Amino acid sequence: MTLHRPNGRSRLLPSLSSSFSRLQTLVFELQRWKHTFAGESLRNSIRETDSESPLKLDFFDPSTWRTVDSRTVGIRKSLISSSTLLVLRILRSRGFESYLVGGCVRDLLLKRTPKDFDVITTASLEQITRQFYQCRIIGHRFPICQVHILGSIIEVSSFDTRQKNVKERRAPNSCAEKDFIRWKNCMERDFTINSLFFDPFDCTIYDYVGGIRDLRTSKMRTVIPARLSFKEDCARILRGLRIVARLGLRFSKETADAIQDYSSLIIKLDKARLLMELNFMLAYGAAESSIRLLKKFKLLEILLPFHAAYLADQTKQQSDESAVMLMKLFSNVDKLLAADRPSNYYLWLGLLAFHLALVEHPQDALVVWTLSSIMYHGTWSKATEFARQNVKGHDQFVPEILEPSESKSDELLLEETCCLASLIKSSVDALTRIDVLQQSLTRYPEFLPCLGLVFVSEKMGKSVAKLFDVLGKDITSCDKKREKCDINFELLKRGDLRETRFVLGKVILDTMNCELTHLQSQNVAPTEKSLVPLSALFK
Repeated sequence: MTLHRPNGRSRLLPSLSSSFSRLQTLVFELQRWKHTFAGESLRNSIRETDSESPLKLDFFDPSTWRTVDSRTVGIRKSLISSSTLLVLRILRSRGFESYLVGGCVRDLLLKRTPKDFDVITTASLEQITRQFYQCRIIGHRFPICQVHILGSIIEVSSFDTRQKNVKERRAPNSCAEKDFIRWKNCMERDFTINSLFFDPFDCTIYDYVGGIRDLRTSKMRTVIPARLSFKEDCARILRGLRIVARLGLRFSKETADAIQDYSSLIIKLDKARLLMELNFMLAYGAAESSIRLLKKFKLLEILLPFHAAYLADQTKQQSDESAVMLMKLFSNVDKLLAADRPSNYYLWLGLLAFHLALVEHPQDALVVWTLSSIMYHGTWSKATEFARQNVKGHDQFVPEILEPSESKSDELLLEETCCLASLIKSSVDALTRIDVLQQSLTRYPEFLPCLGLVFVSEKMGKSVAKLFDVLGKDITSCDKKREKCDINFELLKRGDLRETRFVLGKVILDTMNCELTHLQSQNVAPTEKSLVPLSALFK
């Protein structure tokens, strides 16, 4: 049987596409000008007496500094990777101060598994490179060293990095030089909870900006006044959202207001940075909560315009957003992933393309079951058997899923399953091309003209489409039966297409049937513990 790939949508004329692109550029430039003009007024309006600010700019008060014995909060050296400890030991043995810093210290306090371990040292970047056989300096604005050791890559930064906000270069008489160096570094960081230093050899955590106190109260605050912080680096907005989404924190009022005011500044970030930040949100076990926050702060319409329009439309029709198919898909992704077992970009991009295709071309439930079952089981016979047995219990999603035609022949089912696979591959274009995105958004006229961004490269889009390539061939013998149902998270992290296809099929199957809680796989990420009681540290 020869099947032709459907177009899936009509293409806009090149001239119209060019006009949309010019309009988008013009609007972005106007938004940048608006914030540049308003920024100086906002900067001047920041009052040093603002009670929401954890620290005023250039504020210096050693009486607020805290040190904590890590053993009292249950942090052991065994929780730190051997490669990180070795980097710390080597630097210390050469006479340099070295500490763990940032999010890894925060996560250790919260009994969570750190995504990675960052090291900071008094050695200069050039000195760091001389201490390790495999080490290179990367980055321009904030250069760091990448140390390759024991099969891992450890990022090491230097206290010598230029500090913009702190004019004093010598420690006042009221504090030690080491404390002053650490405090100055804090002034360059984004959030208080990311500004903690930890020396695992003398078991001391250093807190100069009230980070532990903010963890205790589940509050997310910037180190310097929020508007100034986000104007310095608008990527902090996205970083803050993903941390809050992952840890279940809440923004301080000043920080939340500043995000609302400055959200459109993220259009200044390059596409690679946007993709990286969105990957941190959607591939590390907090996708559903991240999408909710992006929607709340009107960032979803910039990053994922079609899906923002879809959610806005669904909200008009039903109050329970968690019952919406897009949210259920990512909720099921979150059950599998975690900070120490993430996926590659391909998984969530594949899910977005799959969902977009269903919104534009609603499908018979049996066809969706069959497609996802092939991806999961790997063989046509097993897939069709499984799909027909379970389709009666499918969840109801409107507009994506139509009632199943149980009498459908295998030949017709095969044809429609191949057609759906081709539609999904075609939908990938809406993630990589502005003209195709504009065409998709015609179903939501209130979101036109599209002011969102397309930051996924066409090369990456082609890789995502390959997830469904196998379904365009002879499906009846397209793949070997999968022997194990356990997820290989190392392959998933590397973007292995076979492993990603398997997980994609599992997520869709779990979404289609709310009673199907798991498919013989025990690789569901364990629920991370809630915040540890840190109040005792302040008695």
